[in-house]
Amino acid sequence: MFRMKAILLSAGQGSRLAPLTADRPKCLLPVGPKTLIDWQLETLKTCGITEVAVVIGFQAAMMEAHLARHDAPGFRVRPLFNPFYKVADNLGSCWMARAEMASDFLIVNGDTLFEAAIPLKVLQSPTTPITITIDRKPAYDEDDMKIVEEDGNLKAVGKKLPLDTVNGESIGMLLFRDSGPKLFVDTVEAMMRTPDGAKVWYLQAIDRLARTGAVRTCLIHGLRWGEVDFPPDLDRARAMVAAWG
Repeated sequence: MFRMKAILLSAGQGSRLAPLTADRPKCLLPVGPKTLIDWQLETLKTCGITEVAVVIGFQAAMMEAHLARHDAPGFRVRPLFNPFYKVADNLGSCWMARAEMASDFLIVNGDTLFEAAIPLKVLQSPTTPITITIDRKPAYDEDDMKIVEEDGNLKAVGKKLPLDTVNGESIGMLLFRDSGPKLFVDTVEAMMRTPDGAKVWYLQAIDRLARTGAVRTCLIHGLRWGEVDFPPDLDRARAMVAAWG
């Protein structure tokens, strides 16, 4: 098991799932018998994560009350309010959480559902400053967070990469170790000082760092995960957890 902190980026509303998210963030939508964030927290706990900082925004009071049910000795769950969630993308959430990044940590998108084998594989991967978790599939669409990698080295990540260069997608889980936390925080802070800093995804910081050779990939092909962005994604997620039993 691994004693490590995780940071969940769960500030958004999930407007593409409206009207289901009219009164609650998408991480509080039911996925089978539990909410999406319940699945995330319980899975991280089974993997040995001992502390989770959850960046919240939309319906903050509802989120705080829900997270309090998970907070316990040996598994601390703390909300971190992002007051800019309406006007900033998730780079802003990372900037708000930068004080949580003083040592090794795992960052997870708030809309990614995953089985325990995935974070366990990432946590057991060879030590490198930054590890990005990837999967492969026959074809990629415009909404996929696509990647280009070569021999396990990340070369680029983004939604607008030329399709003829793409050979994987990010699942929204990254591990930062050794020099990785400082590299990431420094890059996030530099990007937030630019005019467009609040409007970009945090993976643009990873794209920059990939050019330095600091980012390796961890392939989890064959393991079960899903991103919940649209109503059909929610249906697939519910089918996936039903198969977990």
